[in-house]
Amino acid sequence: MKCAYHPDVETNLSCGKCGQPICPKCMVETPVGARCPDCAKVSKLPTYRLSAKHYLIAAGTALGMAIAGGFVWGILREFLPFIFLNLLLAGGVGYAIGEVVGRSVNRKRGKWLALIGGVAIPISYLASIPFNMLFEYTAVFHPLDILAIAIGIFVAVIRLR
Repeated sequence: MKCAYHPDVETNLSCGKCGQPICPKCMVETPVGARCPDCAKVSKLPTYRLSAKHYLIAAGTALGMAIAGGFVWGILREFLPFIFLNLLLAGGVGYAIGEVVGRSVNRKRGKWLALIGGVAIPISYLASIPFNMLFEYTAVFHPLDILAIAIGIFVAVIRLR
């Protein structure tokens, strides 16, 4: 037999689905055996197939959640002034953003959704600053804020990856 994709190569292999002769170069190993490239077309899982519409919905939802989460973050940070509470608040905001964005696009996942969720955390932090200025008249920036933002980004990305 000659390979259907490489006519100069002799082979004894054939596709397990259509029976077409294939050589080891073009053979695709699948869980059910050797397949030709046409029968073994590997497509992405539906969970990771996203359209432009999904990205627009995710971006809008992430922006809305970032602003709402920032307001809650700012209020709680002002009325509960424990220094390490900011780290927990950032994780909570990251979880909320990741969860709501995931639900808005029917539990889809992907690296670009994770990027959208990760970018929403610094926006959320910036939305929390006016509350700090409202009560203290200055924008106080603590070194732990960078760690808090990193924790929030990590949690949001893990929820959407």
